[in-house]
Amino acid sequence: MVKTLPKVDVVTVGVGWTGGIIAAECTKAGLKVVGLERGQERGTEDFSMVHDEYRYAIRYELMQNLSKETITFRNNRKMPALPMRQMGSFLLGEGLGGSGTHWNGQTWRFLPYDFQIKTMTEKKYGPNKLSNDYILQDWGLTYDQLEPYFDKFEKTAGISGENNNPHWGERSSDYPTPPMKKTHILKKFESAATKLGYHPFMMPSANLSEPYTNPDGAQINACQYCGFCERFGCEYGAKTSPEVTVVPTARKTGKFDVRFHANVVEVLKSGNKVTGVRYVDTLTGEEFIQPAEVVVLTSYVFNNTKLLMVSKIGEQYNPDTGKGTLGRNYCYQILPGATGFFDDQYNTFMGAGALGMAIDDFNGDSFDHSNLDFIHGGNISITQTGSRPIASNVALPDTPTWGAEFKKQSIHNFTRTLSVGAQGASISHKENYLSLDGTYKDAYGVPLLQLTYNFTKQDIALHKFISEKSGEIMKEMGAKTVVNRGAIDQYDIVPYQTTHNTGGTVMSLTPEEGVVNNYLQHWDAENLFVVGAGNFAHNGGYNPTGTVGALAYRAAEGVIKYSKTSGSLV
Repeated sequence: MVKTLPKVDVVTVGVGWTGGIIAAECTKAGLKVVGLERGQERGTEDFSMVHDEYRYAIRYELMQNLSKETITFRNNRKMPALPMRQMGSFLLGEGLGGSGTHWNGQTWRFLPYDFQIKTMTEKKYGPNKLSNDYILQDWGLTYDQLEPYFDKFEKTAGISGENNNPHWGERSSDYPTPPMKKTHILKKFESAATKLGYHPFMMPSANLSEPYTNPDGAQINACQYCGFCERFGCEYGAKTSPEVTVVPTARKTGKFDVRFHANVVEVLKSGNKVTGVRYVDTLTGEEFIQPAEVVVLTSYVFNNTKLLMVSKIGEQYNPDTGKGTLGRNYCYQILPGATGFFDDQYNTFMGAGALGMAIDDFNGDSFDHSNLDFIHGGNISITQTGSRPIASNVALPDTPTWGAEFKKQSIHNFTRTLSVGAQGASISHKENYLSLDGTYKDAYGVPLLQLTYNFTKQDIALHKFISEKSGEIMKEMGAKTVVNRGAIDQYDIVPYQTTHNTGGTVMSLTPEEGVVNNYLQHWDAENLFVVGAGNFAHNGGYNPTGTVGALAYRAAEGVIKYSKTSGSLV
């Protein structure tokens, strides 16, 4: 029997960066918030023995249990979609903090070009730069409109960086803390990029260069450069994450209740409003209804989309007709680059998740695309994240993947190889989308989300171009052998690539173009907000977290406004 609980002002589905920001801002404004997190509670004290590569990086201690819920995947509509049985090209976090616990810490602002990509592309290159198969659309707000929220997120997170990149948007203030250490490896990249006429700068990092107290009073410690960031929680409390910042801020108001092992399976709707959510206690099997004045979906891209679909809120995208927006605009990323083999040894085993130098000379529209068969680009960088022994086995091409020669090269190259790579932008395509699977269900009887995705001609051309540029930088760095990453063809859901999935619940200026407005308020349900990288109309040349954080602060402002006035915010 389903038990109905007392009504609250706001309920969030997920307590990661977006859920934590919504909770912090709304509770400070006096609203009562319940956060439903299907994973467990955790914090800095739980990561004191975190330097276990096998447990965390190989066996995915902090990730979603795919035996309970996963996605199905196919490259195109003619193929059968099959379940992802173990973590592959992306890693879905679970538990307090979500993916914000196991991230590397790169904290970027998407470029002004990203937010007005259709307008700016057509103005410069005409309306036919890309074929009609691509879905090119502006986001429904500009960089300048979002800038104050970027600033707020960076101050909450204490981001370490330097404002000397000529290609990004104007800032209202400098980074809260100075950039991280400029190591010997980063200096080699800086020298080579400068000689080639580019503009290198230190990467903005949530691995903090010095202790910092944010505006809400949360203390973040200084990075120890231990090299255990991505796929790990930080044992020092030095990698800014939700459980050391926004979640404590919300809790200290006395108006925030987090319920763990609470898996939301449905958003309840009546007329043009939602009334709450239905969730299952994953330990006892009990079902509950949590009524709320406002529901905010703050789980990962896939789950936000899935919940809207199973709850029949919004029109699902139909690739045959082009109608519907829910599930449309799914994008991923490409990872072009080059590896250099050196005679000298480097301290590659030391580092931090976002310790790096980068250039944006080939990102966005900072270079001329007139004679190129693609748009956008990627942030090219070298990162010193800390090579770990199990997963770091670099060998020259044509080396056997096992045996004596493989072992010899792995040991020799462990401290003698460096890589320059990029996060390449991804443009929405009409055949890349999310839908509900008609065959497979999760452990709670809910249909799995189905991913239909493949690399496009745009992806393939951009990958080749950026890999060549990366190889030129690596050659200038003095590598004796440079190996560019091979050309991409068909997307495969293994091996790991990035956890930078976007789209499915895109924002827009009109209901016909997207799922939510630019406060992330659902077009079909005025008291429902959907927050995350699913709101992106395309994916850019950076990781999405900084932009997601900014959007979450704007959505929080929207929720607070709605709680006072009701109705549409735009």
